[in-house]
Amino acid sequence: MRPYPFEPASSQGRSPLDLTEGLPPPAYSGRFDYPDAPQQPYTTNLPVVQRRNYWRWIMRGLGVLILLFVLAVGWLAITAPLSQSLKPLTPPSITLLADDGSPIARRGAIIGPPVDAAKLPKNVTNAFLAIEDRRFRSHWGIDPKGIIRAFVHNMSRGRVREGGSTITQQLAKNAFLDSDRTAARKVREVMIAFWLEAWLSKDEILSRYLSNVYFGDNVYGLSAAAKHYFNRDPNELSIGQAAMLAGLVKAPSKLAPTVNLKGARDRQKLVVGAMAAAGFIDKATAEDVRPARLAVDRIRPLPDGTYFADWVLPEARDRAGEIVTETTVKTTLDRRLQQAAERSIKRAGLRQAQIALIAMRPDGRVVAMVGGKSYRDSPFNRATQARRQPGSAFKLFVYLAALRSGMTPDSMVDDSPITIADWSPKNSDGRYLGEITLRQAFARSSNVAAARLIQKVGVANVIKAARDLGITTPIPNEATIALGTSSMSLLELTSAYAAFAAESYPVAARGLEEVHDQSWYASLTTRSRPLTGRIRDDMLDLLSASAESGTGRQAALSVDTYGKTGTTQDNRDALFLGFAGGLVTGVWVGNDDNTPNPGLSGGGIPARVWRDFMQQALGVGPAHAAEPAAEEIDPDAENAIDPDAVSLPLEGELQGLGLNLHIGRDGSIEINRSNRDDSDPRPRRDDRAPPRDPEDEEQ
Repeated sequence: MRPYPFEPASSQGRSPLDLTEGLPPPAYSGRFDYPDAPQQPYTTNLPVVQRRNYWRWIMRGLGVLILLFVLAVGWLAITAPLSQSLKPLTPPSITLLADDGSPIARRGAIIGPPVDAAKLPKNVTNAFLAIEDRRFRSHWGIDPKGIIRAFVHNMSRGRVREGGSTITQQLAKNAFLDSDRTAARKVREVMIAFWLEAWLSKDEILSRYLSNVYFGDNVYGLSAAAKHYFNRDPNELSIGQAAMLAGLVKAPSKLAPTVNLKGARDRQKLVVGAMAAAGFIDKATAEDVRPARLAVDRIRPLPDGTYFADWVLPEARDRAGEIVTETTVKTTLDRRLQQAAERSIKRAGLRQAQIALIAMRPDGRVVAMVGGKSYRDSPFNRATQARRQPGSAFKLFVYLAALRSGMTPDSMVDDSPITIADWSPKNSDGRYLGEITLRQAFARSSNVAAARLIQKVGVANVIKAARDLGITTPIPNEATIALGTSSMSLLELTSAYAAFAAESYPVAARGLEEVHDQSWYASLTTRSRPLTGRIRDDMLDLLSASAESGTGRQAALSVDTYGKTGTTQDNRDALFLGFAGGLVTGVWVGNDDNTPNPGLSGGGIPARVWRDFMQQALGVGPAHAAEPAAEEIDPDAENAIDPDAVSLPLEGELQGLGLNLHIGRDGSIEINRSNRDDSDPRPRRDDRAPPRDPEDEEQ
């Protein structure tokens, strides 16, 4: 047999099978062996020992940490910008001022001016450090000892009773106005704390903290808290007062001394003890500290909401722009007139019925506003938000359209029954006088006369007159609007009457001082037109007849008085609107549920409330002695007037011989020169004679 060609010399003459006999099979090499391929000497597959490279793993770990840090910084920059934590953030607050600059309402928090911790007395700052962060001056944003101590105490008590956050961490938390307790929030808080410590000094951190921390009673910042609770500046605080304020930080709403004086004083003792334990004061000084006494009663808190404040606040915020701190906005409210309006409302003697009053200057500046009997019980503003039928007060627009068509107060109109399509209006007293002048028809508030006028001048012209005077609410295109069936707000209606006092239209009611640098678009859209000449004089003639001898004669003053009554169907709503002495006022009385008020009419309670307010506002008296009320109020009716609660002035005047004999409510008698005597050059009008029952003449 031919020998194997690749057989080694030592194994010559032996077959390959003989050579591998008794040996384990070779490991699979992962490749095919061919007979013609050269073969390597056979070797065993034993493990190879290699030295480990620890340096490589260290570098990899550092790379992963750097990558995680970069991702964390990016995530923090997106979710909580670090630049924001460097700003002193406080809840936005806006304070409204009256026309004389005195504050009338505040919406938002009470925020004090920033404090400088470096300039405060040491006992003031040490009180906060002793109870909140004793090692504040030595740590770098977090206090490991404090965290461990809090952890041990909480574990021993079985619940979370103590926190380990430093003042720097609290500032970081307050900067984001977020109260969640997630782990991600805590990580952000710690990172921001390190950031603050790197960029700010200790005094700067402490100053920002004291300027923004919450002290209860909606008060933020040490300056505001010292003024609110003790009527002092921060640098005037005693040790006891500083300790009490420092103790409030833990639970400000619960420990506020105005609601929990005992708890606040107990907390004060704890803070004083902590100051002594930390070495800030000695033991003898701590024992001499007495419980802090409050001086809150010296400060009159501002209301956070009134009818006027709620109405003007949206525009005030727009005027102020983005509010990030406390700001003030001056309004048009007159404090004296507002108080007079509130007194008149209280003297109205209403039970369940509601009432609203608006007073403005002829140029639209609202100087007084009452939207109901009690803001606390019902903040709904019936002067601006309620839409009610004006009744005969809408006849202002009907007669304006008639005057525009060429008619005059002496023009004749038929006061007899009429039917327009399927509508047959009636005078409420059932009396019809035949041919009468416009002056007489307006004074007695004839319904059929108003229906004939709107039929003559056209519904479209009446609607145009209302639109020209500023009425923006929808008005149906039908003849029934002549009797005031279209709903609108008291503010809208009062502004329309103001046009005749302002000698221009429309009059836009406003609660803020007028902006002189208006845009060109605002200038074009708010441009007013003059209202002078014959039409205005004739309308004043009609309004004077109504207020002085017609349905509104109980509103007449000792000065020229102009106005109109309004009463809706079933006595649901009653109004009086008018002006005198440069003041335009509207009064509404009715029920929120739109139920009837037996005996109520615009010439009754609204006219008397209007007169009461105007007498206080203008310093004048009534035109004549008060007459007995014509309406009969059902004393058993739920919404009736309480006769025992009525305290309207009962004074009057007797005129003659050029003198006014004024009888006051206290029985005093005062003699003044008459504003109207026989020497009055104004001609007397024969058709001003009052109707028999003026308060029942309108619907």
